[in-house]
Amino acid sequence: MQPQTLNAPVASRGLLPGFTDPVNDAQTTFRVALQALAHPGRVHQIVAESGVPAGLSPAMAAMLLTLVDVDMPLWLPREVGADVLAFLRFHCACPIVPSPALARFAAVPAGFEAPALSVCHQGDPAYPDLSTTLLMDVASLTEGATVHLSGPGIQTRQDLSVEGLPDGFWREWRLNHQRFPLGVDVFLTHGRRMCGLPRTTRVEN
Repeated sequence: MQPQTLNAPVASRGLLPGFTDPVNDAQTTFRVALQALAHPGRVHQIVAESGVPAGLSPAMAAMLLTLVDVDMPLWLPREVGADVLAFLRFHCACPIVPSPALARFAAVPAGFEAPALSVCHQGDPAYPDLSTTLLMDVASLTEGATVHLSGPGIQTRQDLSVEGLPDGFWREWRLNHQRFPLGVDVFLTHGRRMCGLPRTTRVEN
């Protein structure tokens, strides 16, 4: 099935704005994303300002504005609202694909069911970086069950408390870690906060 491209013209009247300063805000957010992957489980703050369509957190909106473009197929839950689609159509022009296995990025706003990590694109042995990166809104990045993370970028141990993950997520994560160098990287977002979970990270309850 061919991806549905989001490059059709849309009226700008009433459309929420993208970044206030597109170049600098995208660069700032990208640096935060790199820091989040370099220091897994450490919570970071997104400072760039943009419009936020109903259903997205400010952090997820900023991450999509930064990471997704016409060359980056995106998967979204089928029921995501028209305001989100119009926002992405106008500001990112990204192809929307029907399966996470076809996506470079998959975004799951709060209240929607996340795909299993195993059904996302796992990358290719020659190009493991072509795997899906999953962005997922959670209920909290300061409360909820605490897990202990270790691995590259973590000096000894990093504690992370998350509320609102799908049932069985950490069990899936252990399997995802075992697929390295293949596998999925994840960003968790809440409000203006976000943290990264690269596939190299190990987790203990």
